[in-house]
Amino acid sequence: MRDYHINIFYSEEDAGYIADIPDLKHCSAFGATQEEALQEVLRVKEAWLEASRTHGKPIPEPRYHPLIYQNS
Repeated sequence: MRDYHINIFYSEEDAGYIADIPDLKHCSAFGATQEEALQEVLRVKEAWLEASRTHGKPIPEPRYHPLIYQNS
């Protein structure tokens, strides 16, 4: 099973790490460490998916692949 790609980056402005899932609109989280941001975005992902199911909203297939992982 394929899963959603997660980006994690440091934000100077927020003085912490941001994790986001590009395929799930507005699905992101903050953490003081990379690990904390990852754990938070995994919780947010589950809430995002549950809310979409509850409200009958479409759930996109995982499609985002950073350029570094794409075949030439």
